[in-house]
Amino acid sequence: MAELIYSAIASLDGYVADERGEWDWSVPDREVHAAVNDHERPVGTHLYGRRMYEVLVAWETMDDPEPLMRDYAEIWRSAEKIVYSSTLEAVSSARTRIERRFDPEAVRELKRSAERDLAIGGPTLAAEAFAAGLVDQVHLFVSPVIVGGGTRALPDGVRLDLALVDERRFANGVVHLGYRAQS
Repeated sequence: MAELIYSAIASLDGYVADERGEWDWSVPDREVHAAVNDHERPVGTHLYGRRMYEVLVAWETMDDPEPLMRDYAEIWRSAEKIVYSSTLEAVSSARTRIERRFDPEAVRELKRSAERDLAIGGPTLAAEAFAAGLVDQVHLFVSPVIVGGGTRALPDGVRLDLALVDERRFANGVVHLGYRAQS
């Protein structure tokens, strides 16, 4: 059975964006970007909310000469994408479909039938998956910055016991923490 993986680049105080909605402090350097690419490579399907999709769809047409950027663009293009939105009228990327609402039972079925893991992107959509007990892994790339508020990386009101399965320190001060949900 495939697993549902939530990953985020977060500030030390647990935010993916600051109070102004900015996330420029989280742009990965080459070493972190390579690790993110390796982390995303095995994912077969990405689940996105509208806002996360609108940020990431740039990878559909990106033609950056930087090898790490080209690699991530290819990883993103090769995966299936499901966008959960009641307002998005059309998608602008291949291998992408819109679902009007997040249906936990449909995601459970997708996990049972998928040959490759699934990733859920964006803290708002991920909060629904956490609440439904669907998240199998949590990976945080913790940036050495405190932003003081904004969009939380992890949801309030959800209890999930985790086991540390991976950790890595990067030269720029970012720390990757990988956890598996305990049954």
